[in-house]
Amino acid sequence: MRLTGVRLEGRVVVAAVVADALLPLAEVTQFWSDPYRYTTPEHLSSAAAVPLAGADLVPPVRPDARILCVGLNYADHVAEGPFSTPDHPTIFGRWTPSLAPADHEVEVPVDEDGLDWEAELLAVVGRPLTVATRDEAAAAVFAYGCFNDITARRAQKLTTQWTIGKNVDSSGPVSELVTCDEAPDPASGLRISARVNGELTQDARTDQMIFPVPELLAFLSRTFTLRPGDLVATGTPSGVGYARQPAWLLQPGDSVEVEIEGIGSVRSRVVASSAARQAADIAATSIV
Repeated sequence: MRLTGVRLEGRVVVAAVVADALLPLAEVTQFWSDPYRYTTPEHLSSAAAVPLAGADLVPPVRPDARILCVGLNYADHVAEGPFSTPDHPTIFGRWTPSLAPADHEVEVPVDEDGLDWEAELLAVVGRPLTVATRDEAAAAVFAYGCFNDITARRAQKLTTQWTIGKNVDSSGPVSELVTCDEAPDPASGLRISARVNGELTQDARTDQMIFPVPELLAFLSRTFTLRPGDLVATGTPSGVGYARQPAWLLQPGDSVEVEIEGIGSVRSRVVASSAARQAADIAATSIV
């Protein structure tokens, strides 16, 4: 089953995507209280379809969900930067306001020379996990999605803490989620890629992760309880822009797309910041 979020009558609802229609299943917080209940055939059959065309789509994410991101989880990405292979997963956080649906716009912040791309597999937790084994963690994955951890590198590199550069407004596009009964196993080596303006920039396989999905979830669960609807972005392979010679950053007008075999894709369009656009308008008016 493919799932998305949609805004209906002022509420965010999780809906199944079926052809050119949406089947609303439950308000987003209610849905994540028991996602398996709301995705049964019986519940699906009782949903009243609404058109997909023109729908106000949003990420199907709880407002208080944790977005846990993994850095340095592919050896080739570790090698392209000034890093060494970590002994434990490198974790940083995003907040839900940084998330966005597919085919959205992301602004380049005023102090940045551009933005960078990071193709990632997103794993979504379906059951509470506390001190879980790897097998228990694997069984608790509810769905997978595509994610682009779009990054403001200048801000990220100001300190040893990456949080500010990883939370640009609308910089974390989330694709439709594919439930695990239909999604292929990432351990089988799904192709994960990124394209900038159609040019292939990242191309790897998900079985190249240093820490696979079950290990990541089990590791996190030893410190705090993972809840249904929490998201884990599992890291990016090599091919990001800052590591190139010369560096290549996304500029206003660029388009970037992340695709994962058997999961789907998610695309973003880069625009200038509102402040930069306003300054340009003022300058143009002054010239006239």
